[in-house]
Amino acid sequence: MTKIRTRYAPSPTGRMHVGNLRTALYAYLIAKHEGGDFLLRIEDTDQERYVEGATEIIYRTLAETGLIHDEGPDKDGGCGPYVQSERQKQGLYLEYAKKLIEKKQAYYCFCTPERLNSLRSNVNGEEIMKYDKHCLSLSDEEIKNNLERGIPYVIRQNNPTTGTTSFHDDIYGDITVDNSELDDMVLIKSDGYPTYNFANVVDDHLMGITHVVRGNEYLSSSPKYNRLYEAFGWDVPTYVHCPLITNEEHKKLSKRSGHSSFEDLIEQGYVSEAIVNFVALLGWSPEDDKEIFSLDELIKAFDYKHISKSPAVFDMVKLSWMNGEYLKNMSEEDFFILAEPYIKEVIKKPLDLKKISNMVKTRIEVLPQISSHIDFFEELPEYDIEMYTHKKMKTNSENSLSLLNEVLPLLESTEDYTNDNLFAILQEFGKEHEYKTGFIMWPIRTALSGKQMTPAGATEIMEVLGKDESIRRIKIGIDKLQQ
Repeated sequence: MTKIRTRYAPSPTGRMHVGNLRTALYAYLIAKHEGGDFLLRIEDTDQERYVEGATEIIYRTLAETGLIHDEGPDKDGGCGPYVQSERQKQGLYLEYAKKLIEKKQAYYCFCTPERLNSLRSNVNGEEIMKYDKHCLSLSDEEIKNNLERGIPYVIRQNNPTTGTTSFHDDIYGDITVDNSELDDMVLIKSDGYPTYNFANVVDDHLMGITHVVRGNEYLSSSPKYNRLYEAFGWDVPTYVHCPLITNEEHKKLSKRSGHSSFEDLIEQGYVSEAIVNFVALLGWSPEDDKEIFSLDELIKAFDYKHISKSPAVFDMVKLSWMNGEYLKNMSEEDFFILAEPYIKEVIKKPLDLKKISNMVKTRIEVLPQISSHIDFFEELPEYDIEMYTHKKMKTNSENSLSLLNEVLPLLESTEDYTNDNLFAILQEFGKEHEYKTGFIMWPIRTALSGKQMTPAGATEIMEVLGKDESIRRIKIGIDKLQQ
């Protein structure tokens, strides 16, 4: 049985879109599920779209997501170069295009841009251009003369205009198209570079790729790919086309959404493990209802035959929930590494940041939410005394004032401001006065934080604030209530 070899072949045009990340992830999982190889190939033949630094983004994103390639530009496995511009310099693609010309499966085209523009037509509001095979009829002598005169040319695939072409996709099944729909696509551009479509086929064959994973927008191009494979006499790889990713309005997820790339999501406070887990489920479902997977668990569970044909919705609510689950399950040390920069944006005082980090760990879904949970530690906000009223705790402005006045001397007399000691003191105070814990803690917590919701209880907050600041805030609460 042939060893499975998949590849991720991105173009260095900017940040990694989640659709491209899913392609990389599925290609990686297909290979690793069967103990195969996962290759990285940089497809930089479209020089106009090349973005400086984008190749580094590709490497960094794959490293951060754990999708470690077995072969690539930095790991030669015997199929290099793994950068298409380097392969182009070797004359590789032109060599194979000329082989197709010899087989009458491709031909030189010398048509000017003006003539090509004259072939454009409007179909259902969309402008299309289908080549009319004009240069296919050129004689060998005419072709030779044009080449000698240096007339610009492209090399086009020679597709039939009658009959049908069929291909098989492991997700969408058998698909047949009329050959009349196939355009004679350009294989080699006038600048000597191969087109994406042609270079893909040549490189996939030469690198021994057995499974080609890509978005379903390439389904319509697959018949032309197949005809190239057949023209060369090469084995056709297994096609795995993935469904479209849409936003919540069921429209294609665009770069303008603000969360369409891996880096966008990292900057918005999502962790890479949660992003990978979420992206894996954008079009694939496990046999059970499990939703939280480590990368190793995905490798074991992933069966690409369970990829759906239906569009996958990029549900930010679900991603946020999943991210929260990952944050909760982190060790306190790992979480603090992530949380510390966000905490320091808010807290400038010399407080115990690790204790604050532990407080918010199970309270947030994304890291930027930390700020609104902890800002009261830095400065007591202005608040309305109505906040002291809580029906369930049976507190109101009057009894809260009384309670704070009662506990103030107790809190002033103790020097041990650890959470355990403070809680024990207040618990004993409650037994003596027959107060329920909530009745005591609600007014104190309100005075300390000025907030309805806090990431921790009153005594935990006092431990972080320390004695002086805690007493100061309780006195402010008493003044507010007296007024």
